[in-house]
Amino acid sequence: MRANDGTRTGGQILIDQLEIHGVTHAFCVPGESYLAALDALHGSKIALTVCRHEGAASMMAEAVGKTTGRPGICFVTRGPGATNAASGVHIARQDSSPMILFVGQIGRDMREREAFQELDYRAVFGTVAKWATEIDDATRIPEIVSRAFHTACNGRPGPVVIALPEDMLTDRVVTDNATAFEPVEIWPGLTDMSRLQKMLWAAKRPVALIGGSRWSEAATAAMMRFAERFQLPVATTFRRQYLFDATHPCYAGDFGIGPNPKLLARVKGADLVLLIGDRMSEMSSQSYTLFGIPEPQMKLVHVHPGSEELGRVYHPTLAINASPTAFCAALEGLQPPNEISWRGEADTAHADFLSWTEKATPQPGPTNLGEIMVWLRENLTADAIITNGAGNFATWVNRFYRFRKYATLVGPTSGSMGYGLPAAMAMKTLHPGRVVVCIAGDGDFMMTGNDFATAVQYELPVIVVLWDNGTYGTIRMHQEREYPGRVVGTELKNPDFVAYAKAFGGFGVLVEKTADFPAAFAAAQKSGKPSIIHLKVNDEPLTPGMSMSAIREKALGASKG
Repeated sequence: MRANDGTRTGGQILIDQLEIHGVTHAFCVPGESYLAALDALHGSKIALTVCRHEGAASMMAEAVGKTTGRPGICFVTRGPGATNAASGVHIARQDSSPMILFVGQIGRDMREREAFQELDYRAVFGTVAKWATEIDDATRIPEIVSRAFHTACNGRPGPVVIALPEDMLTDRVVTDNATAFEPVEIWPGLTDMSRLQKMLWAAKRPVALIGGSRWSEAATAAMMRFAERFQLPVATTFRRQYLFDATHPCYAGDFGIGPNPKLLARVKGADLVLLIGDRMSEMSSQSYTLFGIPEPQMKLVHVHPGSEELGRVYHPTLAINASPTAFCAALEGLQPPNEISWRGEADTAHADFLSWTEKATPQPGPTNLGEIMVWLRENLTADAIITNGAGNFATWVNRFYRFRKYATLVGPTSGSMGYGLPAAMAMKTLHPGRVVVCIAGDGDFMMTGNDFATAVQYELPVIVVLWDNGTYGTIRMHQEREYPGRVVGTELKNPDFVAYAKAFGGFGVLVEKTADFPAAFAAAQKSGKPSIIHLKVNDEPLTPGMSMSAIREKALGASKG
């Protein structure tokens, strides 16, 4: 209850600040350590989704931050609640997603006694979060929450962790609210853009690589117009395919894990690489072999919103400290040379992409995930959202699905298993009218599969396409390559996933051959319930181009040689 004397509890002040900063959704697992904040949510304008595990709650918040550019909000309790939520914080760090994690904390009078579930959150999250702090004084909540929003969004976005002492949340104080925050755009200078134009005019084999965060639908449209004017081949980095329409004539493909060899050769042979928004870390850089370190073998223009990332690994010919949204707006002022020396290269690159992705590769067994992805790309609307966690199954998504619109792929560049289901629920929460499909592996799904109950509780009819090969496929692939035939620790005994879905109150259907998938998908949609389409397969297919047996035989042959 709110008092008539102008005072508010710390919990009420906190929720008031979230409303002021435009928060409409929050995700949590409840805890007694922040009951005053929970009580303040009663009757507020913020919709609360209660999850079954803090990892899922933090992943849902991260997915919101990743796709909206504004911090996703998560509340968890102290100790084990916070450590469970650490997975989402790590994803937000590596994916450069704005997120704020609020953690209930012990009372201030109990500090440094190792009280029940006590942790030092500054120390625990200090190397993962952009900022980790604790609020000691309820009058400072508006100040600290405002700073948290700005910190999470400005520069290179990332997670903020704020500990909330239980007694601080019940203190009644008088304090003024903060004003609503807005992210600070970082604009490139006129000199930067002039130098870039001169470098493009002098280039013979340029290519653009785009990724990272701080994009918008308007920025991607501006990037596509720029590519058209310059006839520039453009590739997207790991799990950022939604930044460029796959049907656009300048799209060269996905430059993540196992890229098209022709695209890899194109980037390696470029004399100018325009890298926008991405850090070019391990996955997209092909384990840091793509560019020379610190001196790339070609001219590199690196555009990034975090000044600390410019020159951190690669010494760029031209470093531009700018957010992708502002930089792409500035691209409108650049003009192509009268004679484009690389004319026709974008057409060739796009043709190479189409050839690489047109038809699914043959696979052992009757269920081919590549053919299923081709079916989905031909039958889903352009605004359908695909989510995935981590595992070899995702290589079929990256290769054969073609993303058309902004923020229609939600996956972790951090490679976090269990991400797909929470991300799908978050997207269905934000976009109830759009189709949301989670592509998951069996080991991947079971990391957060208990939160299928959350999808049922909140009537979020996501469709999970679950690839069940009874193994941790990625680890098994590495195991067979390094220790062929010596299988240990990678086999799984799975539940009946159809029965699993129905037990929670959802819909489940078994698919044992590719031809049965369209009918199963139609039945899942018709059910109107959270659904699991259980794809039962053997463990032979590991990637679109490699089977278990082939990897083992190659490794055994190498060891004998």
